[in-house]
Formats: sequence, C-alpha cells, structure tokens
Amino acid sequence: MDASQYSRLTLLERVDFADDLALFRLQADEPVHFTPGQYATLGLSQNGSDRPLLRPYSVVSAPGQEELEFFIERVDDGSLTPHLWDLSPGADVWMRDKIVGRFTLDTDRTYHLMAATVTGVGPYVSIIRNQLRALRTGSLDAPSPMLVLHGASRSWELGTYREELASLADRADWFGYVPTISRPWDDPEWDGERGRVEDVLRKHLDAADFPLDDTAAYTCGHPQMIEKAQGIFERAGIDEEAIHEEKYFA
Repeated sequence: MDASQYSRLTLLERVDFADDLALFRLQADEPVHFTPGQYATLGLSQNGSDRPLLRPYSVVSAPGQEELEFFIERVDDGSLTPHLWDLSPGADVWMRDKIVGRFTLDTDRTYHLMAATVTGVGPYVSIIRNQLRALRTGSLDAPSPMLVLHGASRSWELGTYREELASLADRADWFGYVPTISRPWDDPEWDGERGRVEDVLRKHLDAADFPLDDTAAYTCGHPQMIEKAQGIFERAGIDEEAIHEEKYFA
C-alpha cells in the first residue's frame, strides 16, 4: 500500500453503547488539525491493494489533539465497520491526511440550533468542545449560544455524549441540550422527551427564543429527520442559506 497520503493511527479503545454503536479512540503520532465539524476518512489495509478500504467519519474530538474520537454505527453488511469491530487495542487504522467537509460553524450567525440522530451528534460535540477550550484559554471572549437536540430509539444509544452535554447544559448559560427517544416502551425508566427529533423540534426552537434572522440551523444524521427538520426550520422563518445538513446514509 502507498502510505504517502495517509497517517497511521493506533486504536486505543472501543467503548460500546449498544451492539452496533461505539466510541472509537485512536492515537495519532502528532496533533491533528482541522475545522470542528469536518470528517476524517478512515480505513484498513487490504491484502494486495495499494490503498486501504476507506469510509468517512465525523471527528468528535476538538482539533489540535493527538487523540481522535469517533462515534460509529456498525452496519452488519457494510464493507468496513464489521472489520473495525474486529480490531483489538493496538491495531493500526489508516487515516487520509486531509480532513475535509463544509459542515462547520456558520460564522455569519450568532445563534446555533443543532439537530442530530444518534451518531450525528459527533460534529456538534467537536464544535462545542472547541468553543469550551477557546473560552478557557481566553481566545474567545463571548460564547455563541447553542442548542442541541439529540435523538435515538433508546437512551443508551445516545452514548456518553448525553452525560457530557447534559452536564454542560447545567453549568453553561450559553448551552442547551435536549435528548429524546422514540421507543420509550423499550426504556421504561426514561423520563425525558419522547418522540423523534423532528417531533419535538418546533417546541424547543420556540422555547429557545433565538432571533431567527441571526440563527443558523444544522441537521446531521438520518436523511428522513433532515428533510423534516429543514421544513420546520424554513416554516419557522430561518433563512435557507443558514440551514446546513450532513447526511450519514441514504
């Protein structure tokens, strides 16, 4: 394999949230720089091939770190993810050197409303972690207000990101987090929002009271959610050019 366009990463750990959902932590040899919200192209070597088998995954970690984090859904008949699940700590994973993508913070708007299904929360976490770091280091004086709606079928599919974002929402007045599940009968102890993201979106958009002419809206994850949520944003009065999307599968 020609490795000139790739970096070799080392698998540190996999944290399972469900049989088909996991957090992957990978170690790079040096800090990796990108714009929060972008995606990396990861892959594994193939015998006899001059390039690895590759798929794109949003980076969850903030930029400038050696440890990279990814929230990945396993597809049983997929060409790559079953092999990722077979890896043990210490295994090599290849990453294309150029991290790309346009699903980044809209700097023309002050307020940001972010809707995600399951792993679609990844780019938002990267953006939020980066803003937190900028506030702590003093490189950012005033935070941009953000609201994240995060949906899954069951609460454990929200991963450790539910605890991380809920804790931040409790202590930061610029941040709000609304987790919601669509199969509460499978999760009887759940006492939060019930329904799909698009079912509760308008309620929380109205409650946030963001000035619509200064608000950017983002949708990431399932295409059906994206289509319905964008219709809600448009009917609410958010400018079309301020509505952004990242579809994870078709």
